[in-house]
Amino acid sequence: ARGATRLLDRASLTVHVGQKVGIVGSNGCGKSSLFALLRGELAPEAGDVELPSRWRIAHVAQETPAVETPALDFVLAGDDELRAIESELAAAEDDHHADGHHVAELHHRYEAIGGYAARARAAELLAGLGVLDARHGDPVASFSGGWRMRLNLAQALMARSDLLLLDEPTNHLDLDAVLWLEDWLKRYAGTLLLITHDRDFLDGVAQVIVHFDAQKLKVYGGNYTVFERERAMQLAMQRAAFDKQQRQIAHLKSFVDRFRAKATKAKQAQSRLRTLERMEMIAAAHVDSPFEFAFAPSNATARELTRLEDATLRYADAPPVFTGLDLAIHNGDRIGLLGPNGA
Repeated sequence: ARGATRLLDRASLTVHVGQKVGIVGSNGCGKSSLFALLRGELAPEAGDVELPSRWRIAHVAQETPAVETPALDFVLAGDDELRAIESELAAAEDDHHADGHHVAELHHRYEAIGGYAARARAAELLAGLGVLDARHGDPVASFSGGWRMRLNLAQALMARSDLLLLDEPTNHLDLDAVLWLEDWLKRYAGTLLLITHDRDFLDGVAQVIVHFDAQKLKVYGGNYTVFERERAMQLAMQRAAFDKQQRQIAHLKSFVDRFRAKATKAKQAQSRLRTLERMEMIAAAHVDSPFEFAFAPSNATARELTRLEDATLRYADAPPVFTGLDLAIHNGDRIGLLGPNGA
């Protein structure tokens, strides 16, 4: 629970090693709180949460300190063991009496965890998320809020984790970075729990969908499209069963009301009354997002709404955003704008 709000009630879930799990449900149902529970930041009010004791959990920090650490070193810090070994080796180099056997063990472990290729791996993560090579040495403080979130994401991916918790990782990413991240997560060897409102991203990554439904956790095999189809079928079946039961209840009640006081039918009326009392009620089918919206009709009659001819756009003394642009927008057009952030 969060305060007085109960999010889960006697819910059960088993996640198997290596699964890529999409977590879905309405806003406020408890998806992010589930992650806080797995990280140990929340305690369950009842029941148990069991994780392998040696599992390393990685998640994306929501805040980024405005530090002077270069971006590449900030990402490298995501691998705690790598940084710890580097610190020990640096201290050993300054200590002329250091245990040579221990130093050799450190070098062996450093090689085993890919320490010599770590900087290249961190640079690859930054490049994949759209951070230009020229900025890998820039201090974290020089990046804007959206770009710092990319640094946080890169740091989480740098961790050699057993369990990766990603909460809306595609926020602040442009299309190229989203596609790169989708490919990276497909190759991720650990267990993944993913919260996102991007259904295409879920379809590309998730093998299992866990749905927050009436304070329970329902598991569906397959990606989001499969979940949506199966849930629609279940709702249709539940709606049909509910309607059938309501007709049956109405029929039984009608019989009881008509013949309860009639001596010859009283026994049958009592039997139907007991049937009603023993009946296990089927809940009405519930859909998470029942709202609807519509756009007011437009009175625009012109075919061409906007035209740019040989247009140039720039901010202050910066290089132009575009030059010599010819563009016409017509009534009824559907236009997608693609490009990296800041283009």
